[in-house]
Amino acid sequence: METTSPTFLTLVQPFTGVVDRLPADAWDAPSPCEGWTARDVLRHVVGSQRDFLAGHGVDLPDVDLDADPARGWPAHAAALQDALADPAVVGREYDGWAGRTTVGATLQGFHALDLVVHRWDVATAAGLDERLNDDELTFVEERADALGEALYSDGVCRAGVEPSADADRQARVLARLGR
Repeated sequence: METTSPTFLTLVQPFTGVVDRLPADAWDAPSPCEGWTARDVLRHVVGSQRDFLAGHGVDLPDVDLDADPARGWPAHAAALQDALADPAVVGREYDGWAGRTTVGATLQGFHALDLVVHRWDVATAAGLDERLNDDELTFVEERADALGEALYSDGVCRAGVEPSADADRQARVLARLGR
């Protein structure tokens, strides 16, 4: 996998930290993703990773995010870690929307963005103050720049919103993603 920091797998850990801190009654709270609860956001993260990997010959076991998301996510994360430990998986080439790429590059370039932004979404649904570090904010900015207008495609991000005049860096970056 690419060596830029933060990497896809290092971003799994802070996402797990938010899942661990979420109160059981917060999973059905509305998230910043319009029409989605915290549980829906988690389903999206797991589902998009599973679907992407399955499309490239990597089947991850099903996890139950309905009964107990706090147990389902770590099971998914462990299976993900095991699958991505295989260099043949992360190095698997395919033709992506922007040309020839690898499974690892797509995880790093797109799915890692989900791990950062949706970590904040899940935390926010529960009223937790999740702070993204400078490296993560730079990563989000770089990915948003690289994705360009595709970032605002249907089902990706809402159009950006205007942050308040006194917004900190995190609020400005998230406003760019419609939050």
